[in-house]
Amino acid sequence: MDHPAIPHLKRVDPVLGRIIDRVGVLPPGPRSEGTHLGALARAIVYQQLSGRAAGTIHGRFEALYGGRAPTAAELLATPDAQLRAAGLSRAKALYLKDLAARAAAGTVAVDRLHELDDAPLMDALTSVKGIGRWTAQMFLMFRLGRPDVLPDLDLGVRIAMQLAYNLRRMPTPEEVLALGANWTPYSSFAAWYLWRSLDLPGAADARRTLLARAAAARSRAARKAKGGAAKRGAAKRGATKRGAVKRGTTKRAAAKRGAAKRSAARRGATKRVSVKRG
Repeated sequence: MDHPAIPHLKRVDPVLGRIIDRVGVLPPGPRSEGTHLGALARAIVYQQLSGRAAGTIHGRFEALYGGRAPTAAELLATPDAQLRAAGLSRAKALYLKDLAARAAAGTVAVDRLHELDDAPLMDALTSVKGIGRWTAQMFLMFRLGRPDVLPDLDLGVRIAMQLAYNLRRMPTPEEVLALGANWTPYSSFAAWYLWRSLDLPGAADARRTLLARAAAARSRAARKAKGGAAKRGAAKRGATKRGAVKRGTTKRAAAKRGAAKRSAARRGATKRVSVKRG
């Protein structure tokens, strides 16, 4: 495999070097077909969907424009109802329109993104609604072919690192960056080989186990957050009820004191009248 990334990664990380030898091929080149806008629109459509479902919806989306990616003006002119009918969620329709609006206004120079360095390019992309750090990193890696991008948030990379380095738990994004610090300037290559390592013989069962654990952990966290919210709500309702009770008690006490004063005043007045009469 003739690329300077290979000897560098093997030298700085023997564990990754063994993975590279087992995978045995170089990563594919960047996807240069189409436009940057089309690539970003595709990334938005594919978010949080399985490959088959996302492919179907993306096909319907491009069918609105004759089977190709739209221009910014065409996308802006498309009614939301048509985008929804193609299978896009309300949120994704909003994200696509925001991307198109920024491209048309020039606040994000979509056609010239390849001219930017990695950091300003990340800033430009993440200014668009619906494009987060992970989506921007995928654009840098697979659209522009940037060699030194480490997708620290990516679940596949984190699972692969846990398996490869025999870690007791999945590394955090911060730990991914620390463990991969020596891969620079070829972090994109390292990430690709880690993804491919999950398809190697013997890795499938371990990957499924770790994915199941990750899903269970997310579910527990969601239940805990929901339970915490319920407790806070109950505490708030209890405090409100206690406050109401306290206010009611205070009002009754004040009313009782007022009645006592009025009664004492009436008795005093009666006594004075009696004395006067006597």
